[in-house]
Amino acid sequence: MIISAHQIITLCEKTCTPRNTNATPYNTHDHPDQTNYIHMHACSLIFPQNHPNTMINPGNLMTFSSSSSSDELAPRNLISRRLFFLQHIQILELFLASFVFVAIHSLRQKKVHGLPVWPVLGMLPSLISGLRSTNMFDWLTDILCRQNGTFKFKCSLFSSLNGVVTADPRNLEYLLKSKFPNFPKGPYFRDTVHDLLGIGIFSADDETWQRQRKTASIEFHSAKFRQLTTESLLELVHSRLLPVLENSIQQSLPIDLQDILLRLTFDNVCMIAFGVDPGCLSPGLPEIPFARAFEDATEATFQRFVTPTCIWKAMRYFKLGAEKTLETSIKEVDKFADDVIQTRRKELSLQSSDEDKMKQRSDLLTVFMGMKDEQGQPFSDKFLRDICVNFILAGRDTSSVALSWFFWLLDKNPAVEECILAETCRILAEREELKRGDQWESNSLIFRPDEIKKMDYLQAALSEALRLYPSVPVDHKEVVEDDVFPDGTVLKRGTKVIYAIYAMGRMESIWGADCKEYKPERWLRDGKFMSESAYKFTAFNGGPRLCLGKDFAYYQMKFAAASVIFRYHVKVVKDHPVEPKLALTMYMKHGLKVTLYRRDHELELQKYLKINK
Repeated sequence: MIISAHQIITLCEKTCTPRNTNATPYNTHDHPDQTNYIHMHACSLIFPQNHPNTMINPGNLMTFSSSSSSDELAPRNLISRRLFFLQHIQILELFLASFVFVAIHSLRQKKVHGLPVWPVLGMLPSLISGLRSTNMFDWLTDILCRQNGTFKFKCSLFSSLNGVVTADPRNLEYLLKSKFPNFPKGPYFRDTVHDLLGIGIFSADDETWQRQRKTASIEFHSAKFRQLTTESLLELVHSRLLPVLENSIQQSLPIDLQDILLRLTFDNVCMIAFGVDPGCLSPGLPEIPFARAFEDATEATFQRFVTPTCIWKAMRYFKLGAEKTLETSIKEVDKFADDVIQTRRKELSLQSSDEDKMKQRSDLLTVFMGMKDEQGQPFSDKFLRDICVNFILAGRDTSSVALSWFFWLLDKNPAVEECILAETCRILAEREELKRGDQWESNSLIFRPDEIKKMDYLQAALSEALRLYPSVPVDHKEVVEDDVFPDGTVLKRGTKVIYAIYAMGRMESIWGADCKEYKPERWLRDGKFMSESAYKFTAFNGGPRLCLGKDFAYYQMKFAAASVIFRYHVKVVKDHPVEPKLALTMYMKHGLKVTLYRRDHELELQKYLKINK
């Protein structure tokens, strides 16, 4: 029922007037102790418990006689304010009820989609929470495990982060091999990484990618190129890496092993890609602006993938945050690349009359400088810059980052280190000079290519490290035409597909119940290394985009690891924090602080060599 203002006033007057009509009405100003009782009694009359449907017409509450006295207006105004407040209480309750309903509905979506789906915001709140976690890749792995390897990510209405995330080997074989043409890198990926990678081999598609890959493939498989990589690596390890490590022992100081390894691989890849030696691993470990800028640029570029496009483009326009860092870093990268390209052009112009000198050059930059584009013109400096920057990303970060995680895992699994050392010494014992009992100097010992090839357990240990900590933790594709994954996931044209390589190494359905354990033995068959399917172990990608430098990467990692392990025991500094950084490659966020201990070959290694002196 509806109570009018007149009825409320009448009730108030009756309440405020004693039963004895001859008595003087109470004045609440004179009797403040009676006020609360009067108000409570009035409210009980206005909102009787046996009339739950009672409604108030607030419009009538302000209709009072102008002749009413101030004594009469006081309780009426107070009741009016309380009724107005109660009306807002109802609105608040309605709002809270709506919020609870939406929250429960959104959280229930977690069972179906893997994450709560909020109105307008989609899964964005969960993504922000994942980014703030210690290890975002573990967060993503947990979701994929709950969703049987695949889930659809739905971001806000104003974001371009929507797509499918998968770690199912069947899906990976489908997109990387079976239906390869329908899953290119796509315009979204190229637009996101273009500032850093341009149209290099990592981001290019179609003819541009095919031309680059064909040229690089021919070069990578040439005997001259293999000789160059082997010789440069030997020089870097024995003339720079080992002296730097030895110096840290003499000074009794811990070192950042990740930084040392990044310097090693950076010098090596620059020799291969540019034909120049930047000297990062020189004594004193000089700061190389290009190397620092390159790492900062990869980190800032990755942040674009987890930021709505409209936001990071606005940040780029106004030069804010990570976008400002990216712009500054790329200027340094461009400066280094331009200096190298111009220097090489001058060298080639001076050597043009000497064909023998020209043939001595076999770095990628020189090879591409001798080629023509579709119009029959030499490649532009910008194109050459993109080529070299992409190969630096492929050759520098992947091997060094993999070795960093490998040495960290060895520290946690000393039995694996013992097995590697035993294998190394067993192979060395096959040398004729050692069989004859000749004297040998362990510090100057150099492993031969055929000996590196025989180190199956070491390759298994490195592969196991890559399984758990792949250098590229996630990769991206885009759907050209509507399709359906083997697991039944429907793919619409333009859908972004993220394949989570890191998560695949931790899927019990792929690797078994011990998937999170570090066990090199899972890669061995009768003591020999046996590789897994590229769609189960995707650290080197698969299909037509299988890593061209896979064999070289294994050789580089095995040679460096064997040379270090044979001479030193690497111990991670106590309580040093280890977690991955959010970047295109899986750097350790805080580096890898280690202390080195020189091995006593007379006591420690002879038990493996079994050589009678």
